[in-house]
Amino acid sequence: MISRRSLLRAGAGSAALAVPLLSPGTARAADLDPATIAKYAVPMPRIPVQRPSRVVDGTAYYAVDMREAEAQILPGARTRVLTYGGAFPGRTFLAARGRRTVVSRLNSLHMPTSVHLHGAHVPPEHDGGPMDLIAPGARRSYTYDNEQTHANLWFHDHAHHHESEHVYRGLSAFYLLTDRTERSLPLPSGEFDVPILLRDARFDTDNQLVYAMDDFLNRNTILVNGRPWPYFRVAARKYRFRILNSTNLRFFTLKLSDGGSFTQIGSDGGLLAEPFETTELRLSAGERADIVVDFARYPVGHSVELINDNGPGPAEHVGKVMRFDVTRTAADDSSVPARLRTLPALPAPTVERTVDLRMDEDGRPHPRAYIDEKLYDHDRVDTEIRYGATELWTVRNVNRLAPHNFHMHLVQFRVMERNGRPVTGGPEGGLKDTVTLLAGETVKLQATFTGHRGTYVYHCHMLDHSAMGMMATMKIV
Repeated sequence: MISRRSLLRAGAGSAALAVPLLSPGTARAADLDPATIAKYAVPMPRIPVQRPSRVVDGTAYYAVDMREAEAQILPGARTRVLTYGGAFPGRTFLAARGRRTVVSRLNSLHMPTSVHLHGAHVPPEHDGGPMDLIAPGARRSYTYDNEQTHANLWFHDHAHHHESEHVYRGLSAFYLLTDRTERSLPLPSGEFDVPILLRDARFDTDNQLVYAMDDFLNRNTILVNGRPWPYFRVAARKYRFRILNSTNLRFFTLKLSDGGSFTQIGSDGGLLAEPFETTELRLSAGERADIVVDFARYPVGHSVELINDNGPGPAEHVGKVMRFDVTRTAADDSSVPARLRTLPALPAPTVERTVDLRMDEDGRPHPRAYIDEKLYDHDRVDTEIRYGATELWTVRNVNRLAPHNFHMHLVQFRVMERNGRPVTGGPEGGLKDTVTLLAGETVKLQATFTGHRGTYVYHCHMLDHSAMGMMATMKIV
């Protein structure tokens, strides 16, 4: 029996939802015990940058296929994964506001895909919607005009009913969009600006990934940039870490093992207005954050762990993330200004809506998940929005046990209230596109729907939940 506390800390739904990937009667190797994987034994790799094939009149062109490959995840072993361009995780795209990016995608897999640029302000035909599919063997191009302000975006698969497994097996990558506002600040840069992609995994004794729907209890190996519990050598100075929770289900509460503080400077939609000093960082699946950690307070030769104070799973495994080893001194002319940016004005909303999130949690063998008591239907428009309107959405998690989160395509929104209390700053005070809702919680979100017309989805970004139906369609007219 799973306790209510375990479910709240899990970042997942009912334990009864696990569905084996292999067909009945198909044998597979036993699960690998995470205790057999040495911690802090491998270095954390830096994710390589994806280079354009050409740049013409300021537009960068890329060609990236989606294919199966083998990656070295566990020491001395090869694991079959799904990749963007053969890399696990995918290589990082660098983009600048006002300079167009065009990505040609070839689907070399045997199942359909859809490439969504999460957090991007793009026309619907380039959004990578759940039914806008690339068939096996087909190619299509996505164009990103990069009109929005700086943000840490990310690519992931969005093919409905396949998205959960595809992302779990590797189809995710950073897309870092910058602008003059960000570049003008004296934040840590160059080798001291480090993207970190977090995820969890379950392996068998053949060193292969094991996938099952809503398998939140068994994904107990933590991967950082594709390697298990790595170490990262740092200088005794400030570092900027761009952190993405790319898991399907897990929520992280990240802390330094000595209880030391760090500075959060950004969230999903870019920099906060002001830096926020804290000792913990909470990220649900799909959320991003920028933090600055100053290692100058540690002597050379000192180590400090990045830990996770959240379940589910054995604390000796899921409670550990990575280790920072201070190995040298270095000059540091970076700083965190007291003012980072001016956030867009908040127009008065003219429309208010309520959205309810719920999934079956009564132990039935084939549970489903709903928005406003409806399963996702591609042919149905659930919400019609006037172009240019500013709306206030009250989003409620009506489950007793299961947590959710909420993601909207097209727009970055502002979190106005959480559980009736105003949000005026801190980690939820900036631009967001994904927000956490534990069981019974309510948030109020404000967004202005401009720039593009057409149909987009909103959904729980615990991808197993959206695959089970917790998704709806809005039409901007």
